Amino acid sequence: MFAPGWTNYCVAFAVFFASHMILVRPPVRPILVRSLSERGFQIGYSLLSIGILYWLIDAAQTAPYIELWPWAGWQNWIPIIVMGPVCLIGALAIGTPNPFSFGGWKNDSFNPQKPGIVRWMRHPILVALFLWSAAHIVPNGNLAHVILFGAFALFSLLGMRILDRRQKRILGEKWFDFHRRTDKISLFRAIGTRVLLMRSAIGLLVYITLAYLHPMITDVFPFE
Repeated sequence: MFAPGWTNYCVAFAVFFASHMILVRPPVRPILVRSLSERGFQIGYSLLSIGILYWLIDAAQTAPYIELWPWAGWQNWIPIIVMGPVCLIGALAIGTPNPFSFGGWKNDSFNPQKPGIVRWMRHPILVALFLWSAAHIVPNGNLAHVILFGAFALFSLLGMRILDRRQKRILGEKWFDFHRRTDKISLFRAIGTRVLLMRSAIGLLVYITLAYLHPMITDVFPFE
């Protein structure tokens, strides 16, 4: 029988993945979109996901501690360094039309001549999630956190393959056409220097904000 800490952890895990498997698929998603509008659904779903994620991280903190490898000071630098690109990718991806992946904003207006970050990665949010989770495995060598971050890393990789198959089926030849046309665009033409600088500044602000909010979630300040 599970100890109370493990029970809370398992329930949080089940709720998180159930919400991501049920709410975004037919027939539930279309019903919610009709009731809330597409934008309302995206906002509500994002807030719900953040709330459940907080619950899951807190549950991992209170689960029984089973060490898999000892902590060392250098390990903290892995997420400190990797979170820079994570925040940049997130800043470049949010609000960018992306017909290749889930979510996106105004995907019907996607312009292959100005694809933004989609020029380098079809699933930037999942790439950011993978980097975040993989980097956080290193300084968290206990069973609960390794399962948590390992599951997110695996979820990200599998999600990319699943979304590619689904979007190819939905878009048909248009998926391959978008892919061919975006591959020919250069770095600064894909995003634009001004947008790149603005989004990079936003990414830096998000990085600093997350660093200072980190103790409120995990009781650990990354730079200590």
